[in-house]
Amino acid sequence: MAASCLQLKVRPFKAPFPSKSPSPPRWGIIRCSATSTTKRYTITLLPGDGIGPEVISVAKDVLIVAGSQEGIEFRFQEMPVGGAALDLTGVPLPDETLSMAKQSDAILLGAIGGYFQFSIFNFHFQLMYKWDNNEKHLKPETGLLQLRAGLGVFANLRPASVFPQLVDSSTLKKEVAEGVDLIVVRELTGGIYFGKPRGFTTNEKGEEIGFNTEVYATYEIDRIARVAFETARKRRGKLCSVDKANVLEASMLWRKRVTTMASEYPDIELSHMYVDNAAMQLIRNPKQFDTIVTNNIFGDILSDEASMITGSIGMLPSASLGETGPGLFEPIHGSAPDIAGQIEVYCVPCDAYLDKANPLATVLSVVMLLKYGLREENAAKRIENAVMDTLTRGFRTGDIYSTGKVHTVVQSVIHLKLFNFWNIYALGKFKLIPASRKLFSLHPSVYRFLTFPLPLIETVNC
Repeated sequence: MAASCLQLKVRPFKAPFPSKSPSPPRWGIIRCSATSTTKRYTITLLPGDGIGPEVISVAKDVLIVAGSQEGIEFRFQEMPVGGAALDLTGVPLPDETLSMAKQSDAILLGAIGGYFQFSIFNFHFQLMYKWDNNEKHLKPETGLLQLRAGLGVFANLRPASVFPQLVDSSTLKKEVAEGVDLIVVRELTGGIYFGKPRGFTTNEKGEEIGFNTEVYATYEIDRIARVAFETARKRRGKLCSVDKANVLEASMLWRKRVTTMASEYPDIELSHMYVDNAAMQLIRNPKQFDTIVTNNIFGDILSDEASMITGSIGMLPSASLGETGPGLFEPIHGSAPDIAGQIEVYCVPCDAYLDKANPLATVLSVVMLLKYGLREENAAKRIENAVMDTLTRGFRTGDIYSTGKVHTVVQSVIHLKLFNFWNIYALGKFKLIPASRKLFSLHPSVYRFLTFPLPLIETVNC
């Protein structure tokens, strides 16, 4: 829908003590000028389970605002997947979901999986994994594997960068974590997660055994290696291939093919590292890495390890890309059923409860969606800048809170429904016209007035 002007009405809140300003409360208007819609994209939203719906809702709002400033209109279609799909349809990936996803321009996924919980007098009891007794093909995670295979997204890009504002949130020493900026390129649709034969049987002693197969074909290694070399070329020109070639035949072939392809990229510095050493080096000296390429299972583990260098798995996005068709974009964190739907704080100015889940990994996944999926660099940059501004202003969720820092809620900045002005200003450079020049915010010890244009809603952990 083309629009030359967008207006959001913001209702004033009543101060808990008499205001110094004698003027009665009036409506404020946020105005912005938006370009005419020139591009239209269809985005399939897969909220999934746990905190998935919460973080997807935030990311959707941010995407709409960023798009409106770049003349982009988004059409959203929401479909079930994982546990939500199991409850609705009896399967973790309905045919309709996969079909709609394939027809869209990009897919944004929340999270999959969860626990069965019930409450008695506001006490939450977690009994078991909700779908734990299901057969393997009826587990939520199977839906995710089927989705990746169905879309043909074989290359999973997982960046891990330490934001300057969050360096104190890392569990590593500041001098180790500061300046870390790496990306893991993980092969996503092959290896032990998909290899056959697999299953259960009994051995000659009659004991039950389970078995899986780590298998890679030449073309699978070549295509992921090419993505990794191209990624390294756009970064600092260093590529580390991680394998276990001293033990595994599949890794021996992996190393052979990656080494062969290096001749096509003389400008890239290639190194090889065994996975056990790589796991150690990521903690010992993570700044030595630029681009890492590895197989499915090693990439799964190493990227999660890398996430804690940054301070929280709740900050890391990912992009899954194929040779053709739409990409799949998702935060690397799980469904976090232990905090799903929980409230972190009540926001007095907003008259609203703010969720506990950190949505920034999903918001940054939107950045990757715009950058890698739609090639909309300007819109992606707007959101990146807004996230950086949000962190600079001191807004935090519990997972990225560190002692001595203001403990606030990311949603109060990101989520437009909560009437926070700063992120709207940062995202779209809206021209704000308040009814009064002074607006309230919460302070560590006392209410205070803030002069426009940076009214903030802060909630402090004393």
